[in-house]
Amino acid sequence: NSVVGGFNDGSRNMIGIGVATATAGVIVGAITLTGLGLRMTEFVEFVAQGNVMVMLLFIAFVCLVLGLGVPTTANYVLVATLMAPVVVELGAQSGLIIPLIAVHLFVFYYGIMGDITPPVGLATFAAAAISGEDAIETGVQGAVYALRTVILPFIWIFNPQLLLINVHGWGELIRLVLACTLATLIFAAVTMNWFRVRSRWWETVLLALAVVFLFRPDFFMDLLEPEYRLVPAAQVYDVARDVSTDDRVVMVIQGLTIEGDEVKKTVALQLGDQGPDGRKRLSDAGLQLMPLGDAVQIGQVKFGTRAAKSGFEQGWDVTGVQVPTDRPTPHWFYLPALLLVLLVWWNQGRRMRAVPQVQAA
Repeated sequence: NSVVGGFNDGSRNMIGIGVATATAGVIVGAITLTGLGLRMTEFVEFVAQGNVMVMLLFIAFVCLVLGLGVPTTANYVLVATLMAPVVVELGAQSGLIIPLIAVHLFVFYYGIMGDITPPVGLATFAAAAISGEDAIETGVQGAVYALRTVILPFIWIFNPQLLLINVHGWGELIRLVLACTLATLIFAAVTMNWFRVRSRWWETVLLALAVVFLFRPDFFMDLLEPEYRLVPAAQVYDVARDVSTDDRVVMVIQGLTIEGDEVKKTVALQLGDQGPDGRKRLSDAGLQLMPLGDAVQIGQVKFGTRAAKSGFEQGWDVTGVQVPTDRPTPHWFYLPALLLVLLVWWNQGRRMRAVPQVQAA
């Protein structure tokens, strides 16, 4: 009887998932057949006008709307199909290399926030039914609380190390975890306007600056020295040979799209085991190049390989290769962040000690 009951419950639970998946399949098919995905990219590009922040804000809003009243599984399929390729493509055209996992987490995060956004948020209706409160008021209050976390997806878009991408060694991992933990606590203090005691406006500003130092140390390091320098495309095989195992080679490519537009974008290709032949390493990753004097053209991109998934286009030109510079680690900017936090901690401690004396007097 228990086994039969388990099959019964499992079948009932799968009904909702099956319907959601079937619906998502219809939507994906419609998007593919009508070319809506390409049109969506063009529309977002028109709205953003080349500004990455405007693009991300608009995509976050669209994902929020798409996620209204949609179950979790269908929600992810929908936003990942519609919006994830848009982020990757427009980010590459802006020179920003965004890992796919960061893109999918970004769109899914805002898609799932539709569950707590009135007037359609399903989670708010469930919470209101439990508490006996009004569903719309519950949704509004939940959305206000969630506003304090909407910045997080933007952080891992610009700093993929928060997703443990390109983290080398235990020392770097420990520094990253400690910095992110502290930044999260300080960010909560900023949004609540309370650290040890109620913060003054300038203390909130200092804490917010410390959060930026902890979450985006690479931004400040880029102001001093860029992460990459551009070398001629003819050196692509030498660069690919010297790249370490499972590391990536970054190229700037240019060519015509199927709509006839001239596009230039930055793409990264992860390579396998290190070896003496850079041409073979690129070929193993699915990319074959044709050197034409000082110029290099993409000869073939094998279907389903890392090169195809990274956005390489057959027939396009490689205009340059980006190689890492010998700059210091951005983690040095954790030190000014700690100084700012300690300054506010000390100043608020003085106010805490002064309060009992005033009351006693």
